[in-house]
Amino acid sequence: MRSAAAAGIAGGTLYDYLIAQCALKARADAIYTWNTRHYQLFGPAVLNRLRLPEAAT
Repeated sequence: MRSAAAAGIAGGTLYDYLIAQCALKARADAIYTWNTRHYQLFGPAVLNRLRLPEAAT
């Protein structure tokens, strides 16, 4: 939460930020979302894991 506040992340984007941080902590290979716009704000470690759900099939 402190890092989100320091980065100016607030509102609904905060939920996406928390999901991204959990995925990084869990060393997830991919983060599936249709809302790539929010996730692109969270840096290259998150960006490299972004996948659209349609690509999962």
